Amino acid sequence: MSGKFEPKQPVELAPPKTDPISPETLVDADGTEGKKCYVAIKGIVYDVTGNKVYQPGGSYHVFAGKDASQALAKSSTKLEDVKPEWKHLDDKEQKVLNDWVTFFSKRYNVVGVVEGATNLE
Repeated sequence: MSGKFEPKQPVELAPPKTDPISPETLVDADGTEGKKCYVAIKGIVYDVTGNKVYQPGGSYHVFAGKDASQALAKSSTKLEDVKPEWKHLDDKEQKVLNDWVTFFSKRYNVVGVVEGATNLE
């Protein structure tokens, strides 16, 4: 099942960047008014601009401009679950979160790391 996270169409990704992304820059990258759209997981920032589900009105727009680690681990789109903390989660939720990291890393360019993030691996 190694291919279960492979995209349906091949994706050519740029080498991952480790540039610091300020929390303010992350929040601003919410896809509104034609802006970039970023989602962070475990402090790593992915550019999801090209995917309409993260854009305003999309089913995952709640994650746009935020570190959505906890919500992704819980398979939740509730705003109150969209938090960067994940280390307190149980093993099952942490596995789901790691699956999301794999999913994102095969589809979206890594544009940096949230400056001051304490939720890195």
